[in-house]
Amino acid sequence: MTAQNVTDSTHVNVDGIRLEFRCWQGAGLPIILLHEGLGSLSMWRDFPGALAAATHRPVIAWSRRGHGGSDRLQTRREPDYMHREAELLLRLMDILRIKRAVLFGHSDGGSIALIAAALASNRFCGLILEAPHVFVEQLTTDSIAMLRTAYQTTDIGRKMRRYHCDPDHTFWSWNDIWLDERFCNWNIEAFLPAITAPALLIQGLDDEYGTLEQLGRIEAAVPGTKRLVLPNCGHSPHKDAPDAVLEAASDFLRSLRC
Repeated sequence: MTAQNVTDSTHVNVDGIRLEFRCWQGAGLPIILLHEGLGSLSMWRDFPGALAAATHRPVIAWSRRGHGGSDRLQTRREPDYMHREAELLLRLMDILRIKRAVLFGHSDGGSIALIAAALASNRFCGLILEAPHVFVEQLTTDSIAMLRTAYQTTDIGRKMRRYHCDPDHTFWSWNDIWLDERFCNWNIEAFLPAITAPALLIQGLDDEYGTLEQLGRIEAAVPGTKRLVLPNCGHSPHKDAPDAVLEAASDFLRSLRC
């Protein structure tokens, strides 16, 4: 698939779910972006265009259900919500007639990428994962609990309105499930041995939502992984250190035979 097969900015319907969607032009197998837990299409800002320019590949991004300009969630999230999003990703690829792709996932998006790559290993030739989660850490839930308080006492919701049609819906549907007692034992390590695609793991040393133990567990189970750990960088390396991320992603993709 090349980007010319897809309208530059539109919505796509996946099993009755209307998703905000955009594609940046390029050639060869596309890079599919999977945003963070409170992310959206517009929150990637200029990174998708920069990634397409650096790699010369098409880049595809969308807002998941309950985010950005996509349809709202109709029910509360359950602990398996990232598994469901991985299945939706595969359906989206079918609709767009994408047989194989590279996944670039950030935080929740990185976890979704890992699940999808385990469910359909033949459909992915590479994974680029920023701050992925494979199990729940105390640091993560502590930071999410602090964010809950900040959302209730500051203007975070007003700022999120730039990127989401309904920021309250987006925030609480994500925050509630991460702090749900049923989510404490969420763990996707059992999926990792089924992954055959090589992976580039990127994390900031100052990440407030996860430790390097997440990367270590992925490396122990997935052959062919590489890691990039960035100093003076928080939970969003593509924002805090965009040049380093673009260079590493470009080098990694050049090493793939796809």
